Amino acid sequence: MAEYKRPAEVVDAAQATLDATELGRQDFMGGDRPARRIAGLRNVVVWGRAVTNVLQNLRTFDRGRFDTWYEPYRVGMEHNPTFQYLYQLRTQVLKHGTLGGTKTSMHIEQLGPAEFARLQSNPPPNARGFFIGDTLGGSGWIVALPDGSEERYYVDIPGDIRVTVSTQFADATHDMGIPPPLKPIDQVLGEYVDYLSELVAAARKEFAT
Repeated sequence: MAEYKRPAEVVDAAQATLDATELGRQDFMGGDRPARRIAGLRNVVVWGRAVTNVLQNLRTFDRGRFDTWYEPYRVGMEHNPTFQYLYQLRTQVLKHGTLGGTKTSMHIEQLGPAEFARLQSNPPPNARGFFIGDTLGGSGWIVALPDGSEERYYVDIPGDIRVTVSTQFADATHDMGIPPPLKPIDQVLGEYVDYLSELVAAARKEFAT
């Protein structure tokens, strides 16, 4: 266990952990491969919970003060079903190595022949077809590889082409059966990282200034 000499060192360590969480969120949001998006999601789940673990090292300097300050945050997280889902998902990832399933829904406001022709106007070599909205919400090309297998080549859909793809958690957690959030994953991760950012900022103001 790390030995911290000053409260500011604890908060700095929590900030570094939060930065890793935010990078994971960015990888999920903008990853150009399924493996990168899954890795990003795992990193948010694992490192996000670690932020609160690191902050609890502040108890070593003044247990009573920390517990009084932290209690409203602890209760707020405990009563937030989305955060509890992510906490249990972390245990699931570490124990079983799995995040569970995801599902994707798609809302098309405008995708006529002209728009679809634009999407298919610049195919990569050996492209066999275009897809919109896979299980992680990505869109792009199915590309044939030299060995006969196929891989997905992801691209961004132009903003003026009105196709909205939403990806959600699909499975309850293994151990406690907590149901998945109804919100899209990108919204879930955004709310989680924002909350942790506010928590770290509040800890810095309270203990490290």
